[in-house]
Amino acid sequence: MHDALQKEIAIYEKRTPKSANAHARALKRIPLGVASNYRAYDPYPIFVKEGKGSKIRDIDGNEYLDHNLCFGALMAGHCHPAIVKAIEKTLHVGTTFGMPHDMEWELAEEICARYPVEMVRFGSSGTEVTMHACRMARAATKRDKILKFEGSYHGLHDTALVSVKPKAEDYGDINAPTSVPGGLGVPKASVENVPVATFNDLASVQRRFQQFPGEIAAIILEPILMNVGLCMPKPGFLQGLRDIATENGALLIFDEVKTGAKLAWGGASGFFGVKPDMICLAKSIGGGTPLGAFGASRAVMDLISQHKVFHGGTYNTNRISMAAGLATFREVLTRETYAHVDKLSKKLTEGYRRVVAKSGLQAYVASAGVNGALMLYPKEIRNYRDWTTIDVDLWRQYWFGMVNRGVLAQPYWWDEQWTISVQHTEADIDKHLAAFEDVAPGLAKAQSERGAAAVSSAGH
Repeated sequence: MHDALQKEIAIYEKRTPKSANAHARALKRIPLGVASNYRAYDPYPIFVKEGKGSKIRDIDGNEYLDHNLCFGALMAGHCHPAIVKAIEKTLHVGTTFGMPHDMEWELAEEICARYPVEMVRFGSSGTEVTMHACRMARAATKRDKILKFEGSYHGLHDTALVSVKPKAEDYGDINAPTSVPGGLGVPKASVENVPVATFNDLASVQRRFQQFPGEIAAIILEPILMNVGLCMPKPGFLQGLRDIATENGALLIFDEVKTGAKLAWGGASGFFGVKPDMICLAKSIGGGTPLGAFGASRAVMDLISQHKVFHGGTYNTNRISMAAGLATFREVLTRETYAHVDKLSKKLTEGYRRVVAKSGLQAYVASAGVNGALMLYPKEIRNYRDWTTIDVDLWRQYWFGMVNRGVLAQPYWWDEQWTISVQHTEADIDKHLAAFEDVAPGLAKAQSERGAAAVSSAGH
């Protein structure tokens, strides 16, 4: 760990002693002291007391401008008045009955009006809806294999937990990546049913269809690869996947858990002009409540109606989530608010680019919709393997440096990205950029020193 990073961590520890104590207490009863592995990091995570609008406050009383926003699930921001009002009203009527109600078809209508699907079913998380989408695709095609891309994340079910973050010693040829389980407990049979291709490489996809003729049920992908910071599809890549899927009788599944709400009003299919067979939605569509949805054509979704595919869930369409979802679609994710956040995104991205250029930092800024990331690479990454070359300690210096200046620039982890909420303001963006302007020269200096040290050691 280099000196500049050590200094930022020391400041962090001085600012957050109550978080340190809370984490030490939690470790006794909760693995890693947190409820999801992604929330654990060294020396310990920030424990939050409250959130309002674009900001949160930790248990030590520190306020942060929040671009973490629950891993991007809060494009609405914290305690959005329309969502709070909808939930409060529903609480007095009843939270969940396990029986149908009118809000189900109302939200289904909203989704079908916005995305290219004819029918919808609901769940409570992104993991659930990608799991059901994969099962639907297998049922519709009577095939077992699901093709995914190396480095992509689609939740926590067995089909999704393949080659999420494979190590170099395991992942094999970039033209035909090895399918690597994402940890213990994933059955070998599941791994064998998930061939892996390289993002932005259509030839690697074609190769898999040639290798497994008539066996691949679907291609599943995030239209923008967002498990590596932010990696855009090359022009023609998504259309190429659409063509390959059609030619081979496979379905194309867009995992729009992140892009569905946060890229544009109509999600990635509207943004890129490519129509998938199925769409998976979650995160920001629920306005901070657990809500997911998967949709497709009537022909595909009729497999449920015909009792050929089983879909259930006790908490599906609980009234709290549905009320929040309806308020989100009708009052939060409007065309007017997309214009507002697009303006803020442009301001933040252009500001970052100015600071990067001025500081001499070897980096670029990627952005799409309300998501963006400082990418610490000399040139744009195209796939997962390009991403793995990141200088982790330099990224940690950036993250802790921003946090110590009152800005959660993104969730902790260098594969994440910032989110701009509808409640962020121009003043918030100015604060974010001022913090980055303060941090960037130190990053450039550390980067230069580390580069020189690497060259020196290579010379010996």
